[in-house]
Amino acid sequence: MRTAPTILHLDMDAFFASVEQASKPSLRGKAVVVGGLGPRGVVATCSYEARVFGVHSAMPMAQARRLAPNAAYLVPRGGLYRAISEQVMGLLRALSPLVEPLSLDEAFVDLEAGGAAWDGESARLAGERLRADIRAVTGLTGSVGLAASKMLAKIASEQAKPDGLVLIPPGTERALLGPMSVRTLPGVGPATGDHLRRAGIHTVEELAEAGEDELVRLLGKAHGHALHAMALARDERPVVAEREAKSVSVEDTYDVDIHERVRIGLEVQRLADRCVRRLRGAGLSGRTIVLKVRRYDFSTLTRSETLRGPTDDPAVVREAALRLLDSVDTTGGVRLLGVGVSGLADFTQEDLFAQAAGEAETDDEEETAEEAAREPAEPEERRWAPGHDVRHTEYGHGWVQGSGLGRITVRFETPWSEPGRVRTFRIDDPALERAEPLPLVQGGEGVEEGERVEGVAGAAEVSEVSEVLGVRGASAV
Repeated sequence: MRTAPTILHLDMDAFFASVEQASKPSLRGKAVVVGGLGPRGVVATCSYEARVFGVHSAMPMAQARRLAPNAAYLVPRGGLYRAISEQVMGLLRALSPLVEPLSLDEAFVDLEAGGAAWDGESARLAGERLRADIRAVTGLTGSVGLAASKMLAKIASEQAKPDGLVLIPPGTERALLGPMSVRTLPGVGPATGDHLRRAGIHTVEELAEAGEDELVRLLGKAHGHALHAMALARDERPVVAEREAKSVSVEDTYDVDIHERVRIGLEVQRLADRCVRRLRGAGLSGRTIVLKVRRYDFSTLTRSETLRGPTDDPAVVREAALRLLDSVDTTGGVRLLGVGVSGLADFTQEDLFAQAAGEAETDDEEETAEEAAREPAEPEERRWAPGHDVRHTEYGHGWVQGSGLGRITVRFETPWSEPGRVRTFRIDDPALERAEPLPLVQGGEGVEEGERVEGVAGAAEVSEVSEVLGVRGASAV
């Protein structure tokens, strides 16, 4: 392990919710919850003001509304989040060629590789400059952890939240980790934590004292070895600059279970087309088509078919997905469908007629398809989702506060204005149209039309976001 704290971990503070607060002056300092607003919606993230009420990521939206009924509930604006993430990642890459993004709002940086830091003092200065640059460029705050390893840098950034910087000096790691819960360590989830607790192991120090042999007996060879090393503050993992995408997939969660087999087939074809659009947008093709079906009882099935060569042809992907659907029993209804492509390549198979002869295999494991990309369905009718941008010919830029019963309520304000007035219009008012998000910092770059993704574009929080847009009903402000 290094002798200087030159690994940096950046975690943007409540990223989605902070973007919404920065772009909507009337929401600053107030409880904001971002996620799917349908009956089965899930919280993607929430502001610190909402967390006071017990709201947290991955919580069912219905539960969040009970805990914080007066919060603002908004649909994600994935294109805007992606654009701001690129600005932040650009600042990180200016520090070092070794930047390892973990999500839209989180990344590791090897400061030593870029010559930005070589000891504790230079690392602290680099971290403080980064935080200042992020605020200047995006108007947002991020928390920074600095340590001699990735594990400790991430722990430090958690301690720094919100809007802070924590540096763990080399040599102090064991004393810092000792009293912490075993759940602090990577790879210790609820199940492993409960297993260790039943064995009388609650803290990292107790984990270290248990010894490697005992941990191997309790958890297995690989997990036991890894946890014992981490309990001793040993982490030799390097910062990896590029993470190759393993798959591209899209999925939709439905407010009401789908029962009609014909409609399920149509949904699968639509998802296949969207998946291919994302595949082509990334300049990729793939050999393995994956269908994901979550049924009415929450059981999740995946089916996969491997073609003879990589493809980005929508007809081929549609046909394969429908063949996979034939092997799935949808009696009782379906609440989620997804289509993905894995076995990625940067070329396509010319012999498209050969694709249909691929060998199929089935798999009943849960959540086996990597969800590398998501986007919601394009609505067939004009919809007004709470939080999305609009423009009125007379009143200018605003955002949807809520809609229903043929009416839409809009608050007219920009990221650089004072809190604006609320006005109500007919939902078909010709003077009102959807608009692109404005930059958070005046004079900054906005979101290009081609970048707009009206949903969560990636997993920036540890949660599954319901991506059914256009759900009507006023959001509280």
